[in-house]
Amino acid sequence: MVVRTQTVQECTQASPWSPREAEILAVTLRLLHEHGYDQLTVEAVAGAAHASKATVYRRWPSKAELVLAAFIEGVRQVALPPNTGTLRGDLLSMGETCGQHGAEHASTIRAVMVEVSRHPALNDALQEQFLKQRKALIQHVLRQAVDRGEISEDVVTD
Repeated sequence: MVVRTQTVQECTQASPWSPREAEILAVTLRLLHEHGYDQLTVEAVAGAAHASKATVYRRWPSKAELVLAAFIEGVRQVALPPNTGTLRGDLLSMGETCGQHGAEHASTIRAVMVEVSRHPALNDALQEQFLKQRKALIQHVLRQAVDRGEISEDVVTD
């Protein structure tokens, strides 16, 4: 039997953004954390990122799209698969990380969910990008458990 294990690189995909775009998204997350969604403006993001409003709007036509992209990129950057040596430990570690991230970014998550509920296209993007990341992370952890003999290969499905 050949067991194929996802690598960390497969689990944590490379950023789809250029370095400049990633910088703008990081600024967006910082401003969201400091001021909240309602007070965030594209103008403030552009100013803090030393970019023109046109540059930001060209890539993200609305504030909601900018915030969703920033949220997904922020999660992607911290989505490293745990390797505690046991499936139980890995799942507990993932739960702790999720809880910490959720508590730290509760207002951003709330704002993203409100905007996603208003815009079907944003919901599609969230499903495609964010949930795809989460699924890859869980698949990686389960495959590690299969490799260690903790669970059967049958448990891991695509």
